[in-house]
Amino acid sequence: MPTTVPPERVKIDPVTGLCAGVRQVLSPHWDARPRDTAPELLVVHGISLPPGEFGGPWIDRLFTGTLPADAHPSFRERAALRVSAHVLIRRDGEIVQYVSFGQRAWHAGESQYRGRQGCNDFSIGVELEGTDGTPYTDAQYTQLAALSAALLGAYGSLSEEHIVGHSDVAPGRKTDPGASFDWPRFRALVKECLAVSS
Repeated sequence: MPTTVPPERVKIDPVTGLCAGVRQVLSPHWDARPRDTAPELLVVHGISLPPGEFGGPWIDRLFTGTLPADAHPSFRERAALRVSAHVLIRRDGEIVQYVSFGQRAWHAGESQYRGRQGCNDFSIGVELEGTDGTPYTDAQYTQLAALSAALLGAYGSLSEEHIVGHSDVAPGRKTDPGASFDWPRFRALVKECLAVSS
């Protein structure tokens, strides 16, 4: 049964870097951030496995390094990847955490933000289950905004101005979360969540 945390109860412990009350599926694909480096950037991604299909165990399996290469033709190349994200927000709003926010998840790949290379070092990666051309769900916007507000509250190094898409830090290489992601709607929801929590 999915564990969907009410938006007002999305809480993050800055000491452990864990989000309370969400499903934890611990990934081996992480390492320590560089010394004295705090998260300063939030990167929003989109993902579906197999491409264009939702539900199922495959995203968990990808991020834990257990994706079976023979389960789908599109998995052959992906099965050997060593990738992760800090969290995934499924279509129904369920939040799944793979890596502590204090650690470096392997989500952005070759990337740069405002001239600074290697975004994994100083960012938090949030995956939305979806595709570039499929509208994201109301539940996903609600939970993403609540999670973002909670992260902003837990880490003073983060700010609203530094929330971007994967396509912004890896232009030409990545397109997600895509044209279907409504940035104005999301940013307005974040402001509402911050106003409620202040």
